Amino acid sequence: MSTLQLAALTYANRPAQLPLLSRLAEILAASPAVTHLMVRGSLAHGTADRLSDVDFVVGVHDAQLPAFVEALDDLMSVEAGALLPGWRDTIVADLGGVGLVFLVPDDGHLHQIDMYLVPASHAPGLRATVSTALLLEREPGPVTPEENAVAARFAAEFLARPRTCAELLIEHLVLAVLLHKRIKRGQRFIAYSEWHRLHTATKDLIKAALAPTSRFWGWYQLGEEIAVTPIGRACLGDLEVAISGPAVPVAADVDAAVERTLALVERACPEALAGLGTAIAAYRTYQELV
Repeated sequence: MSTLQLAALTYANRPAQLPLLSRLAEILAASPAVTHLMVRGSLAHGTADRLSDVDFVVGVHDAQLPAFVEALDDLMSVEAGALLPGWRDTIVADLGGVGLVFLVPDDGHLHQIDMYLVPASHAPGLRATVSTALLLEREPGPVTPEENAVAARFAAEFLARPRTCAELLIEHLVLAVLLHKRIKRGQRFIAYSEWHRLHTATKDLIKAALAPTSRFWGWYQLGEEIAVTPIGRACLGDLEVAISGPAVPVAADVDAAVERTLALVERACPEALAGLGTAIAAYRTYQELV
């Protein structure tokens, strides 16, 4: 009887994300290109709460890394039901690969899926330096120096690509999910950092839409470059509202920022919304349920 009670207790206290983690692991492991599958973060440490993300490190054969990363949006959309294409993660530490964040609905909630993809030749070293729980390990076979160089070059070029308006819109939507989590947990320092990232993404979105060939770095010369048209002045007005808000937001501030960004995109680069109408409507619904 005690064994049965213990099993029931273990089941009752398992992380709510466990079925989703299992489903995603099966999807990723189905690809022969995947050599290693590891979980890190709170799910690996046994400290997950209902807000915790699902955090994977995925080893991919060096020669196949470019093709696998380029196909990942379709895989996550079709097989896992991700709402949006992956966001190129600008927060994760550099582990020698590329990080992407997906938003995946499951059991009435929108879950953050952090996926870091590394060349298979890097995976054993990562296991020694990054705290992970191993789910899958396959022998990748020999990796030539040329294949290793291809993977390294791809990762560098992937991270250096200029971001489009659509990508910057997705960045806003993902950061808003992260911010809601920080606010609920009372993580004010991290909320401050991610709130600043959201404002920077707004600035980058305006520049990508209205000054894509700008020669100026960061926040310099915005007025001189952008405020020369009515649309530009309206967009800078949105940016002024954003940076004039509180240093650490509350949930209503984050929601207002998302709506302001969607209006800005519709005004300055409406083509970025192409094909995202249903996804954005679903995103709003899930955010209302948070």
